[in-house]
Amino acid sequence: METRPYKANKKILLGQDNNALVFLFAVNALMFVIVNFIKIVYYLSEIPDEFFYRQVLNWLSLPPQTDTLLTRPWTFISTMITHHSIWQLISSMLWLWCFGYILQDLAGNNKLIPIYIYGGITGSVFFVLMNNMVPVLANQVGTAAPLLGAGSAVMAIAVATTTLAPDYRIFPLINGGIPLWVITLIFVAIDFATLAGSNAGIGAGHLAAGVVGYLFIRQLRRGNDWGAWMNRFADWLDDLFNPEKKHQQKTSSERHFYKAEAKPFDRKPNLTQQRLDEILDKINQQGYQFLTDEEKEFLKKASKEDL
Repeated sequence: METRPYKANKKILLGQDNNALVFLFAVNALMFVIVNFIKIVYYLSEIPDEFFYRQVLNWLSLPPQTDTLLTRPWTFISTMITHHSIWQLISSMLWLWCFGYILQDLAGNNKLIPIYIYGGITGSVFFVLMNNMVPVLANQVGTAAPLLGAGSAVMAIAVATTTLAPDYRIFPLINGGIPLWVITLIFVAIDFATLAGSNAGIGAGHLAAGVVGYLFIRQLRRGNDWGAWMNRFADWLDDLFNPEKKHQQKTSSERHFYKAEAKPFDRKPNLTQQRLDEILDKINQQGYQFLTDEEKEFLKKASKEDL
């Protein structure tokens, strides 16, 4: 059965609370400001640049040498949110905006950060493995540059978005738009070309992160959300530090039955934005053909009410 494309009428706004895309932008921008502020202090104090790299930047970037890495395990996380060059930051954030906004719109707000983290960590692991297990790279691992930037994380988001909606078109003024798969193919081809050079570890990390993004969406379509535990952990932390707004699950009776003050046989359409979002999320994950007759009828009523 052919699936019918549906799109949420209510967009996730930039100023909305808990916006994952804005959060990622803010974290990357904040780290960039902190790193460069420290660099300015070093410069004004007439401290040579080599001390800045050795004492600051090297403690945030992922080293390819395993003995050094064992003393800096946090760099698996810090490297994916740290940028030294302004052009590196702009490039990563543009790609993140291009693909992240589409993914957020189609799959929901709570999928973005898990894919970002999975991709970043996978890219870091393959970067280390390539530089230590491939002979041509292992021979020069002592002089290899560390990994820095959100490249792997953004690659995972790009491939995940393309897997979810390969025919989604951007730049509509150019012959009706460019399919998303074309942009991603170019993105992947650039990294594939680096496998023949000294940056093969970085390219391999990016490609491996792309595979993780693909697998994430494939599992999501099968009903397995790899990011659910991260979201539950985030909710637990939020409840821990903000006990006044706990993320409590409603009981079965609260979800499926009328409240006592309502008339027991007074049936209402109950056209709520939350219900609409749940149905749209089900369409994105499983397809229109998996909707029940009641859910399809709800969509028709919602379209008439312009919910």
